[in-house]
Formats: sequence, structure tokens, C-alpha cells
Amino acid sequence: MENCTSNHFILGRDYLSIYGIDISSQKDRYFTIGDNKRQKFGFLNNTKQIKVIKNGEKYLEKELFISEQLKEAEFNQELTEKIKEKFIDLLFEYKNAFATDKEPLGAIIENELDIILNVANPYPPLLRRPAYPAGPRAREAFKVHIKELRDL
Repeated sequence: MENCTSNHFILGRDYLSIYGIDISSQKDRYFTIGDNKRQKFGFLNNTKQIKVIKNGEKYLEKELFISEQLKEAEFNQELTEKIKEKFIDLLFEYKNAFATDKEPLGAIIENELDIILNVANPYPPLLRRPAYPAGPRAREAFKVHIKELRDL
């Protein structure tokens, strides 16, 4: 590599195909290697300034979250500052799962569940059964027990 005059490698399509490298030109430029499509490797760009701006916006958003949503929160006095900061980071990361002043029941609305109860004829097998299935001997024992309780 020391005698190379080029700073960039140009890989052919065959090389990319043999080693399973997929290059995607969607929103962000990244590549995946082999069958692991979840792990994405990014290209180095001259976007250091953009990353600083994004981090600054995230910092301001976090400070706003702490001042508005955690203003009445009380933390255990035995927690160290490092653990408290990690806990606040965790709350900020998953803030959409918790109730806020704007969304009192939490912000998770994607997992709605509709349960349809079928109580019309013909009844489902579980509704056709008696509520407390018991044999004749058990029924007689229940009757005797209930009679004894009444006579008390």
C-alpha cells in the first residue's frame, strides 16, 4: 500500500458479486457484506459539519425533554450522576412509549387490537359447554354442600 499512488480502490462488479458486497444508493450511501443485510457499513463523506449540526439539534431536543417532561421527576439520592445520566438517556431514547402532557395515555397507537366475540348462533365450541361441567356425583355433592351452608 505504501507504493500505491491512488487513494481509492475501484472494485469490479465480479469482485463485488463474489464477496457479496451490495452497494445501495438510497438516502444514505452504505454497503452490506455477505448475507448479513442488517449490518450496514457507511462510506466516509465530508459531512462532519452536518453531523455536528444534527448532534446539536439532538442535544437541544434532549434539554427541552428534560426541562418539560422531567421537571417534576425525582430520582433516588443513591444514584450516581453517571447512572442518572444513562437513565435519562434511556428515557429520552424511548420517550414515545411514555405518556406526556400532550398524549396522556402514551404514544403507542400502532398496536391496536380488535377482538370480535362470536356470540351468535352457531356458538363456538367453548361457549356451547356448560359453565361448570361436573358429573352427576359432583352435582349431588354440590347440592348437599349448598344445603348445609344454607342451614348454618
